[in-house]
Amino acid sequence: MRSKESYAVAVRREFTARHYLIGGDWGAENQLHEHHYIVEIRLEGSQLDRHGYLIDIDAVAAALDEQVGRYRDKTLNSLPEFAGLNPSLEHLSRIMGVSLAATINTRLQVLTVRIWENEFAWAEYRKEF
Repeated sequence: MRSKESYAVAVRREFTARHYLIGGDWGAENQLHEHHYIVEIRLEGSQLDRHGYLIDIDAVAAALDEQVGRYRDKTLNSLPEFAGLNPSLEHLSRIMGVSLAATINTRLQVLTVRIWENEFAWAEYRKEF
């Protein structure tokens, strides 16, 4: 029986952004408010490069820094990628994940973006290649 092995690399960043929820009655969440988000990108694959890396972690950090910079101190509702969308954690994780997947082009098998809006609640987007 052949064993399946894989590697994972993850990078985290923190940022603050504002939003208000639309399309339902969520009380105070319908009003403009701020979250201190923590975002983590996790990359998985089974093959290391000739240097013993799954992926260059500095390149991952730079790509995540670019994404975080787009949302830091902004109101998510006012950004074009949220036009017509509720700026939920689920949508934010997907939007960031799709953008990161387009930027990080390697032999990866899985990309996961997990975002916490507080110490108890998170959502994630997962893309398999």
